[in-house]
Amino acid sequence: MAVADAERKEKPSRRRATAARSRHRKKDVARDFYGSALDAAERIELEAAEEIRGLDKEIALLRTKLRSVLSERPADLPLMLRGIELLVKAVSARYRLSKEAEEDLSESLAGVVRGVGGLLMPEAFADE
Repeated sequence: MAVADAERKEKPSRRRATAARSRHRKKDVARDFYGSALDAAERIELEAAEEIRGLDKEIALLRTKLRSVLSERPADLPLMLRGIELLVKAVSARYRLSKEAEEDLSESLAGVVRGVGGLLMPEAFADE
């Protein structure tokens, strides 16, 4: 009896093994589907991207790019607001904010950008 129990513990159940194979197969199908449209370097990047969980890195990237845009083109208000909109959507998805909370966050961030923009370039924000 003890030998049979030990063997059962060593071998994964058929159901778990089948589920693992199924997940692996689905991942391979997705990789092949997208991989066929990518060059070799992009396929490597796709594999690296598959390992990332959550939106934290994407949010950090959006913040970094938004900062770059603000420093390079501080007078381009539509571009700034679009960047903020994307950032708010990503943060909303990350924290699953309600639509109302998302709008409040968006308005707050836009107000901050307008305020800072008005201080940095008053002539660009004089129309508001």
